Amino acid sequence: MPVRLCVFLGSIAAAALALSSPVCAQLGDEPLKLADSQLEPVKWGNVEGWAGDDHLAAFAAFQASCQTFRNVKRPDDDRPIYNALREVCRRAASARPSNKEAARRFFEDNFRPVQITRLGEAQGFLTGYYEPIVEGSRFPNPEFHVPLYRRPHDLVAAGYTPGSGDFPNKGALIGRRNENGEIVPYHDRGAIEAGALDGQKLEICWLRDPFEALAIQIQGSARVVLEDGTPLRLNYDSHNGYPYTAVGRALIERNLVPREEMSMQRIRDWMAANPDEAPKVRATNRSYVFFRVSGLSNEGEPVGAQGVPLIPGRSIAVDKIHVYGTPFFIDASLPIESAKPNTPFRRLMIAQDTGSAIVGPARADLYWGAGDDAARIAGRIRHPGRFVMLLPRELDMIEAGKHMPLPVAKPNIPEAEVKKDEGKAKQQAARELDTIEAGKQVPLPVSKPKIPEAEVKKEEGKPKQHAGKTEEKSRAKKLRRQVGTVRWRPRS
Repeated sequence: MPVRLCVFLGSIAAAALALSSPVCAQLGDEPLKLADSQLEPVKWGNVEGWAGDDHLAAFAAFQASCQTFRNVKRPDDDRPIYNALREVCRRAASARPSNKEAARRFFEDNFRPVQITRLGEAQGFLTGYYEPIVEGSRFPNPEFHVPLYRRPHDLVAAGYTPGSGDFPNKGALIGRRNENGEIVPYHDRGAIEAGALDGQKLEICWLRDPFEALAIQIQGSARVVLEDGTPLRLNYDSHNGYPYTAVGRALIERNLVPREEMSMQRIRDWMAANPDEAPKVRATNRSYVFFRVSGLSNEGEPVGAQGVPLIPGRSIAVDKIHVYGTPFFIDASLPIESAKPNTPFRRLMIAQDTGSAIVGPARADLYWGAGDDAARIAGRIRHPGRFVMLLPRELDMIEAGKHMPLPVAKPNIPEAEVKKDEGKAKQQAARELDTIEAGKQVPLPVSKPKIPEAEVKKEEGKPKQHAGKTEEKSRAKKLRRQVGTVRWRPRS
């Protein structure tokens, strides 16, 4: 197993990447602000499956992300990767690759591959998501009685001003204000499902199955087909501030579903068979998601957090430490064709979405599309995978090192002081050398003479105080034989 060398991504980042040594990123380091990350430059030829991918399809997904860069005249994102991606997108605007090979050359000419993992780990982790398509109603009735809510008026986030942008997804204190104006925890899933938001007119629509509402919240979007056939498009808007907890974990820990059988379909089957216990299991995930209506069309794919429509098999959701539009090459064996993870998945994906449960530098949710087939594939994926992040060549560490400031000039020291210091240094070095040489000349200890057994017993019978003196005299004689007579000098 190779030894991994970790250095700070700071003034020595250029040398670190030039030597192709793994680099550990710490929060606040430049030029990559990726906390708890380990980066290891690799060669294109060592990225398994790279040459066999359909890079033309990946280029189309990348171009969609580039549109957001082109639409922003004054970006408020000052991260180096963001600015470097803007430059790549500027060149992509005039690129017209006609085949997979030409698209592959574009990526190789404009990016360099860097394997990324969480610090101390060998691989990343993959899950899948999709867009559910369910039936619903505008009004509650005995068949459709499970509500989907829009964001409550009393849901607040520290530092967020309504109308200033998207409601914080993570990294902010979210809750409601008490009578003292302090932010306190919001209602959790158990309280909301029990009716904590009733009477506030927050319901967007009603569904027939509590599991469908849970699945839509996990996926972050949905198509709800209403009574008259109108497809209501819903997208993630906010959540109640609690961290996401996988319901499947609760079923496994309580020995209700075997770990090897866990999937979204298995969760659905268990909840349908156990309607009285299901609310308690759902309540273990205290996080609750609120939605907004994004359209009334059945065309196209849902819009991800970057603001572009997701592309099945090419879009991924990542942690917000990454910049949207960043390409990642994923290498894994996944349960796509069957429930067994034996389908090779080696594909260039584009970061275009995020989610509150997507945490870590090498963590991705693969988007598979809409409907039941996509749901079956997405629901089976919980597997490790290799992440190779494509960094724009504008972030060339060697070139960046050329522009780093030189070390501070040494102060001028008078020649007399220099000679004095040099003299002291030479004397100290001489003393150290003498000590080492003296150690080399010290003879080995003289071997102990053999003493007859009777003499040994006689010595053992003497009082202990004589034994101590005898041992002390013996050590003194031995020391004189080794180093000669010691002459003591009074302290000056």
